Amino acid sequence: MGYLPEGAPSYGEMTVSEFLDFAADIRGLTGERRRERRGVVIDRLGLAPVIDQVIETLSKGFRRRVGLAQALIHDPQVLILDEPTDGLDPNQKHEVRRLINELSKDKLVIVSTHILEEVHEVCTRAIIISNGRIVADETPTALEARSRYHHAVSLRFEKDAELTAAIREISGLPEVSAVESDARERRLTALPRPGANVLAAVSAVIDRHAWDVPELHLESGRLDEVFRALTDPKGIDVSSSAELAA
Repeated sequence: MGYLPEGAPSYGEMTVSEFLDFAADIRGLTGERRRERRGVVIDRLGLAPVIDQVIETLSKGFRRRVGLAQALIHDPQVLILDEPTDGLDPNQKHEVRRLINELSKDKLVIVSTHILEEVHEVCTRAIIISNGRIVADETPTALEARSRYHHAVSLRFEKDAELTAAIREISGLPEVSAVESDARERRLTALPRPGANVLAAVSAVIDRHAWDVPELHLESGRLDEVFRALTDPKGIDVSSSAELAA
């Protein structure tokens, strides 16, 4: 088993090379096996350019890579990652998620995170835990299907008058259970009634009025809404966490 704690803690005064040797010593790696695994993690995580650099001088992205390297140096079958992308910029997050997806091809990767956008990026299964109790254990797609935004239609208008008219007309459609709008962004979201085809109904209204709609998409559902409903259905302060397995 390999483990990367939150924040990828390490010994900042060591170089990357020294830290990997330290991790190899802890795992009891010796001889050819040690040289092989050290080379594999350096190559796979792109550490060659910083191998002799002191860890405390590295960027957050490279520190996270070093943390992954120590977790992988003994080639574990199971890898546990705690908040692996927390605090990273978008480019660094993308890189870490790419690495996780690669690793999950031949390992079981368990990711503990509160960043729900990572669900679709790296996970095939999602477990939501609230107050120490499992409240959901499904695929991300199945969880999204629980959302009231599942198959909702979101669209944006160019003109305020068209948004106002659309709110009035679309909210009256029999297929629509509710309409949410954002006047600043000229955006409207039509929520469906169970089993209704909102997209066809809304598209027909748009065509009939020839409204200028530069953006329209069918929503799969919103995981943040499902998470809140499962962990805090009454809107009270409930301690919760999400654990996601890729």
